[in-house]
Amino acid sequence: MNPGPVAAVLAVVIRDGQALLVRRANPPDAGLWGFPGGKIEFGETLLKAAERELREETGVQAQAAHAFTALDVLAHDAEGALEHHFVLVAVECRWLAGEPSAADDALNARWVDLDRIEDLPLSRDVARVARQAAALPYSHAR
Repeated sequence: MNPGPVAAVLAVVIRDGQALLVRRANPPDAGLWGFPGGKIEFGETLLKAAERELREETGVQAQAAHAFTALDVLAHDAEGALEHHFVLVAVECRWLAGEPSAADDALNARWVDLDRIEDLPLSRDVARVARQAAALPYSHAR
């Protein structure tokens, strides 16, 4: 039986030309850098899920503004059968307080210069989504 896609959020925080990224501890994408995020809990809005996941993984507080893009992540097993289907909703968040400290399922958390982001081993689409978020008007509000 196919359980269907799993909805999750990415908390995308851009501050002073830097993106807040975490290095994932667990599959999928263990060891790769990406945005803080995770599954949306039953009854939780996209914005509240992004704020919660950001706080749990980094200790950073932010105000979630709006969803601005969505990504499909399809994970296949060695035989090519579909194992997981995630729908990741990127939520633009404005930093309020705190500096990143890895927690929950993150190995590391830090600010990364947008012009150096591709120097890191990244999860798929991270650099593109970071640039897209940096171009949004809300990310420049302080």
